[in-house]
Amino acid sequence: MTQRDRDRLVVLKKAQKKLITQKQAASELQLTERHVRRLLKRLAAEGDKAVLHALRGRVSNRKLSEQVRQKALTIIALPEWKGLGPTLASYHLAKDHDIRIGREALRQMMVAAGLWRPKKQHIKDTHVWRARRCCRGELVQWDTSEHDWLEGRGEKLYLISMIDDATSELLGQFVRSDSTEENMRLLCKYLNSNGRPVAFYTDKAGMFQTAPKTHRKHNQLSMEMREPLPPTQIGRALQELQIVWIGAHSPQAKGRVERQFGTAQDRLVKGMRLAGVSTFEAANQYLEQEFLPWWNAHLTVVPASAADAHRALGPEHGLASALSHVEQRRVAQDYTFSYYGKKHLIAPQSIQPGLRGGTVRIERRLDGSLAVRFKDKWLQTVECVLPTHVASGQNKKPSAAPAKPKVPTAERTKAWRESGHDLFRGGLSVSAAAKINRTRTRDHFD
Repeated sequence: MTQRDRDRLVVLKKAQKKLITQKQAASELQLTERHVRRLLKRLAAEGDKAVLHALRGRVSNRKLSEQVRQKALTIIALPEWKGLGPTLASYHLAKDHDIRIGREALRQMMVAAGLWRPKKQHIKDTHVWRARRCCRGELVQWDTSEHDWLEGRGEKLYLISMIDDATSELLGQFVRSDSTEENMRLLCKYLNSNGRPVAFYTDKAGMFQTAPKTHRKHNQLSMEMREPLPPTQIGRALQELQIVWIGAHSPQAKGRVERQFGTAQDRLVKGMRLAGVSTFEAANQYLEQEFLPWWNAHLTVVPASAADAHRALGPEHGLASALSHVEQRRVAQDYTFSYYGKKHLIAPQSIQPGLRGGTVRIERRLDGSLAVRFKDKWLQTVECVLPTHVASGQNKKPSAAPAKPKVPTAERTKAWRESGHDLFRGGLSVSAAAKINRTRTRDHFD
């Protein structure tokens, strides 16, 4: 019996002895008069235990059977379940084995079985987080995580993620390399699904910002005096789509996407382990069908404003043109231009004034096709077939005439030597030779 039960018993006995009225007892116990009369009847019939709850000491009807407890602990003890906490283990028990146990009850079971070590609670320094943006699409954080996602069961993968700052809505994709092309593919997927956000928040990696090549000692001075650097391919694409790019000075500045990677490196990795994922295609399938739907269903929040800041893609926003590798080339006098070692000829029907000697924009699209534009008009081009070089050893010069046979040493007589004595002796001087009249005249007149 607790102290609260003893205090209630004292008040009920006063009411039983008519020392106070039932209305006064109900006011003191914060109960209704009807319930006080009910307790007085129990007090007369059962004695002091009338103040105790009737279910105290009984086994709960919702208590798990010993068979279910042992089955759950047997599954959690498997090697592939190593490292799963009570929350994640409770989720997978219900999803994969139809064993529904609350995470707190499961935590107590795991602690008693030695499968989980409870952590001590420490008082941490309070950190004031940056407030979320008001509406969806106002700011989207974008980053890539390099991690052993398949835990050695397959090739090395990278996870590119885009998370909305206001709602924590997540979009991601596994890629084999953290390249500009792969980031553009995910950007294209995001824009087709949601439209154009107001701004993207990323780090200052080389694919987002052109790094100046300056000496560290004079870095600050050069940053103030140098001309602005040309944008990267992704920076140019965001400018053409009228999307603001914001560069974070530290990983902590874009903490929302960084914390998302922390959750994915724990929950996503263990989920793929339990599902037996070991290939690139299976990893993306699990991400699309299992992890992203779970995240967007359970970890998203309601924004402060119901408005959507995403803007629709208009006809002036050529998505295929913007999300491509763009370079400039000068057109030669014969209406050709070179692109990575290949000659391309502009079709006659595409020739227009100012094209010869002008600059064309060459776009290598994500699907591998090549598009060429001069000012606002698209050009038709044909790849020129360059003449093949003859392989070495096949382009030999014809052999010279056979040399005259040398006279054997034994046949070199005195007369033979004297015959060539005056061969290289000097003749007339240059001035004397210049005075010779070499004009042709007729031998006779008609």
